[in-house]
Amino acid sequence: MRRREFIGRSGLIGAAASTFFGRRSSAQSLSKRPVIAWAGAPPAGTPAGTNVPQFILDLAFGNFAKGLSDFGYVQGRNVDVIKRFDMFADRVPTMEEMVALVKPDIIVAPSTLEAVAARKATSTIPVVCAALADAVHLGLIASDARPGGNVTGIEPYIAGLPTKQIELAREIAPMARSVGLLTNKVDPKGPPQVGDLRTACQSLGFSVVEADANTPNEIPGALAALANEKVDVVVVLQTSLFLVRCEQIGAVALEERLRTVFGYREHVIHDGLVSYGVDLRWCFRRVGYFVDKILRGVRCGDLPIEFPTKFWLAANLNTAKALGINLPAGLLARADEVIEQRQMLRWMTPEMAHRLRSAGAPTCRLRGVGRKFAVEC
Repeated sequence: MRRREFIGRSGLIGAAASTFFGRRSSAQSLSKRPVIAWAGAPPAGTPAGTNVPQFILDLAFGNFAKGLSDFGYVQGRNVDVIKRFDMFADRVPTMEEMVALVKPDIIVAPSTLEAVAARKATSTIPVVCAALADAVHLGLIASDARPGGNVTGIEPYIAGLPTKQIELAREIAPMARSVGLLTNKVDPKGPPQVGDLRTACQSLGFSVVEADANTPNEIPGALAALANEKVDVVVVLQTSLFLVRCEQIGAVALEERLRTVFGYREHVIHDGLVSYGVDLRWCFRRVGYFVDKILRGVRCGDLPIEFPTKFWLAANLNTAKALGINLPAGLLARADEVIEQRQMLRWMTPEMAHRLRSAGAPTCRLRGVGRKFAVEC
């Protein structure tokens, strides 16, 4: 049996990790230390003024910081890390502005979208991406074995994974006939997944209903459309927008009484039902290896793309209880992570919270003041 981990929300990396590296506070000795630019920023469609959720900072930047530490890099001593979203108080600079102002030795791109923007901004500065997708088609690399240009990194999307996710959908809904896909096609990671998921559904005899959402405001309507089509289970694509908005997706899916399958464990931490896929914590931490190699003189284009070899299965018993279903014992026995402690379900209006409590979570109670409610289970 694989290792199981029973956690609550407190199991995430401490908030202090997000401030492990700050801005360049002084000019002292900057010329003697390599400069790394963290290119992360809110995904396209995020409303102006929206902060990056702390759990995303912990997941992405926090694990990147750990990866640097693994190879002996300490902020202010032998490396300087500049966070793009901290450069200006009133806005996030463009990639071109960041490159011109920071003049980094290495750019770290959390996702493909930032890698594409970084490649457009510079063809000489090495770019390491923690979550590459469709990199050859996008012109970022020549091949996985020999990227050849100034982009390399980790590709967390693995061939065959969609079939496993559809098999997981059948396991949590044995009588299912239709699968809903919540898509995000403007993300480069989206279209390849849609094609593979359609093929996997066809091979297993499922009909497919799709609903696309490319901004946070489109997510509730897309999930409602899938519920109105009476799909038996919903598979949510692995994209940057959906990861950042996983609390919203989890809450709306519960309101719509939808069984959900994800590729990232972070969705299950935030009230999704089950997930199976790569562990993004490893991907972001592994960036430290690439940074170390480049700083030691290895050409970026000579560092092969890496693929995760470990897949992570997570399940949320709180969500199963709220939906009024029992997850299979075999699934729980295989799971690497089972969430069963108390959680707070955010993104709830009072109407949504009352409907959830009355429909499927009678042991939950409402907490909050005015229009700001949550359900505590």
